[in-house]
Amino acid sequence: MDTKLERIHNAADYVQSILTEKQLQPEIGIVLGSGLGKLADRIQNPTIIPYKEIPGFPVSTAIGHKGNFIIGQLGGKTVIAMQGRIHYYEGYSMDLVTLPIRVMKVIGIRYLFVSNAAGGVNFDYKIGDLMIIKDHINKLPNPLIGPNLDEFGPRFPDMTRPYDLKLIKLAEEIADEMGLKLHKGVYIAGTGPSYETPSEYKYFRMIGGDAVGMSTIPEVIVARHSDIPVFGMSVITNEAHDDYAEDYANDGDDVVKAADKAADKMSELFAKIIERL
Repeated sequence: MDTKLERIHNAADYVQSILTEKQLQPEIGIVLGSGLGKLADRIQNPTIIPYKEIPGFPVSTAIGHKGNFIIGQLGGKTVIAMQGRIHYYEGYSMDLVTLPIRVMKVIGIRYLFVSNAAGGVNFDYKIGDLMIIKDHINKLPNPLIGPNLDEFGPRFPDMTRPYDLKLIKLAEEIADEMGLKLHKGVYIAGTGPSYETPSEYKYFRMIGGDAVGMSTIPEVIVARHSDIPVFGMSVITNEAHDDYAEDYANDGDDVVKAADKAADKMSELFAKIIERL
């Protein structure tokens, strides 16, 4: 067996053994970004699987990422949530960054929800706003480079609609019922871990970006390769502009705090979307 496939199936077999023991079958996978782990607190009857216990699995080292799978009930459905994702900037290969998505595919999820903390390059976005990701611009290495994993998907997967239009429509309907204001925009991801320069923020805005971060897109590409519908959301945690005061500085702890404040709104929205699937 290909070494990539062997790693995927070894990890999936371990997770599946626990799911079988607990008589759980997750329908929906959720990836929680920096400071957004509060959604995991809403999962009922949780079963926790630390990444460090899964064979061949990477361990999350980023601020605000606990490094667990949480399996339980949310919105009346069984979900498996990543309480912390794996980032390319941590030094992991793209195979490892996206390994959790491959594992979730093998154990049978039908939808993937992704979230992240992002800088708002759109001047209309304010700290604490929520943005539905309608499309993306990728400045990270593509995780499908290398021999294709034919059992998951085709060599050249279509990315015309990386984010599912039906899920976006449902989210907008529910947000309207909640009286929750949502933006809808384009997410750009770079490698990090340094924050971008003001000139880079200006460039991202000029090429059509609304929010910028360091994650998410590799996971989305791999999910779409496996024909999993995706819903994505960014929490705007800082204003990524090019007109800062001379003493301004981006701070990782401040980003996590801003995400934490907005996490309740996002968590409630996710739960309501899942309930209606």
